[in-house]
Amino acid sequence: MSELTDKFSSPSISVVIPTYKCAECLRELTRRLQASLEKLAVSFEIIFVNDCSPQNDWQIIQELAKGDSCVRGINFSRNFGQHHAITAGVDVARADWVVVMDGDLQDQPEEIHRLFDHATRGGFDIVFARKVQRKDGWSKVFFSRMYSRLFNLLCEKHLEHHGSHFSIASRKAITAYRQLREQSRSYALGLLWCGFSVGYLDVEHATRFAGSTSYSFRRGFNLAIESISSHSNKPLHFMMGVGFIIAFLSFLFGISIIVRYYLYGFGVIGWASLMTSLYFLFGLLMVNMGIIGIYIGKVFDQTKSRPLYIIRDKINFDPPT
Repeated sequence: MSELTDKFSSPSISVVIPTYKCAECLRELTRRLQASLEKLAVSFEIIFVNDCSPQNDWQIIQELAKGDSCVRGINFSRNFGQHHAITAGVDVARADWVVVMDGDLQDQPEEIHRLFDHATRGGFDIVFARKVQRKDGWSKVFFSRMYSRLFNLLCEKHLEHHGSHFSIASRKAITAYRQLREQSRSYALGLLWCGFSVGYLDVEHATRFAGSTSYSFRRGFNLAIESISSHSNKPLHFMMGVGFIIAFLSFLFGISIIVRYYLYGFGVIGWASLMTSLYFLFGLLMVNMGIIGIYIGKVFDQTKSRPLYIIRDKINFDPPT
């Protein structure tokens, strides 16, 4: 991790942008970022992290970096995931404040000055953009809302369903975040875990400038599972509670069968209901084993101590970081 160089004056801003299938957006994004940051009259750098995009993202990043020394680029050896790409950018950010945003221009560069003002005037170490009117499809908005409610229930935390990782964080918060090196990553949740003062600011959410989102329902579902299992063991307690309840109900049912047989002479009937109950219990058992398996898998991944990402190429990093 490099420190601030002499060319950076206080205050300064680093903008970290993970890119994947954002090739059509990068030139316009850079132009608007430069115009917005120059109005703030601060020193700045723009860090693009190419998460092994199948498009020509890296070629465009190289062109932008060759034309402007404030643009820096990192190219992964393979696809490691959006939040690992954010981590790579945050690890090399040198400024007093670090902005993280998407590369599709739904997070608008013109909102950065508002985030910066809200953080500095309000005394916040972290300010998250809150997208009150999201310009996404109804299904993405619906599942985002459901995920936030489920996360808050299971993790006993407050996660804004309008929120995102579009944010600005102080050097103090970023230094703390850099110490989190677990394989299962979520930038926003990691910052919240650090415990610094957090503010929220309503911003205007734009439609995607070009292309289509790479987040399918499956990827979003997997990310939700990863986030919840990384921040809470409550699912294990929940399944244990369900097991105790079923065992207790089964005991009562067994007692009722014995009482009915000796008092009223009713025999044991109901083969269909018996088989249904068995299938239900076996299904519940498999779900429980699956939940346990997720947690064991996380322990397995972490004990391997592999790096969070591997960098193939870098540009405008002098001296090397």
